[in-house]
Amino acid sequence: MNRKKVRNIVFYLDRSIGFCVGLLLIVVGLTGSLLVFEQDFDHFMISQQYGHITPQQVQLSPESVVNTIEAKYPARGDFHLFRIYLPDNPSSPYVGQLSSTDVQRKEVFINPYTGKIIGERITDKTLIGLTLSLHYSLMAGETGTVIVGIAAFLMCILTITGLVLWPGWRKLIAGFKIKLDAHPKRVNFDIHKVAGIITVFFLFFTGFTGFCWNFYDLTEPIIYAVTFTQKPSEPVSKPIPSKSTLGLTEQLKIADATLPSGVTKSIYFPSKPEDALQIRMKLPQENVEYGNSNVYLDQYTGKVLRVDNALKMPLGDRVLNSFVLLHYGTFGGLPTRILYVFVGLAPLILFITGLVMWRDRYRTKSPTGFIKRFVLK
Repeated sequence: MNRKKVRNIVFYLDRSIGFCVGLLLIVVGLTGSLLVFEQDFDHFMISQQYGHITPQQVQLSPESVVNTIEAKYPARGDFHLFRIYLPDNPSSPYVGQLSSTDVQRKEVFINPYTGKIIGERITDKTLIGLTLSLHYSLMAGETGTVIVGIAAFLMCILTITGLVLWPGWRKLIAGFKIKLDAHPKRVNFDIHKVAGIITVFFLFFTGFTGFCWNFYDLTEPIIYAVTFTQKPSEPVSKPIPSKSTLGLTEQLKIADATLPSGVTKSIYFPSKPEDALQIRMKLPQENVEYGNSNVYLDQYTGKVLRVDNALKMPLGDRVLNSFVLLHYGTFGGLPTRILYVFVGLAPLILFITGLVMWRDRYRTKSPTGFIKRFVLK
């Protein structure tokens, strides 16, 4: 098969896939741009809605806050506490996350100095929650998750076909140049090729990580296999008859002693008697907001069951942990996050310019287009 035939096949794939999933990728891209600064926007909305917290000298312990939440939402009620986030800074609240039997999630905000519940909200009904649901599953549950996952995989293919078709392989400088004084058709083509090549690698990584997340049960074992990494075993607590769980304050002391340089960011509470207490921590060298280091403890004795030091993890775990950085563009701080806002706009730009090129190509090939060219000559 000669080079021209290969290029024609790649061109056909690029055009066909682009038209099939273009509109869907526009929705995912635009919502992705909004979610780049998700945490910053959400923190701002929380302070605006529930009031500013005035820092004081001493914060209440996580155990005291957990007791406050559980007093309002007993374990036998509709909602149960499964995670709590510690304050990010002196003016941030504790955030307790609760789930219900109908898969609804609620967030409870507590003043870290007074212990007062300052606000509550159903997570899925917030602006961020709705945007995330649209981005992840088109608000269509499991079916939407599968559709978006497939679209993300097809976007990876589009980045490869676009890279093959990029004219810069023949002349590098021309591949990055937009001739604004040229014919509109040429300007449109130049915008398409430049927007594509600038964002191609970022679009590939966002598509790949999105696909892996939406099909996590399928992709996780594959990643462990190709990186020759053994998946860590799940830590298990050993229930002791007639013995209650160890106090949270004691558990946190054990975790701090296990990873002395780590800062506790969140706590995941066991949902079953044999589950472990998970304490998520961030080490100084980590650049993930909530950290990827974990200490798993037996909920009855406080025995350390497993330690995940994000700086010393096997390759497979490091690859999985890199997904957040690659998908949200946080690996380079503020500059890459700003860049990812524009990366999210790329599917819209590429679809529109691609559609215009297809229209011009169709007109040229049509009998009417042929007559027009003949008359013009």
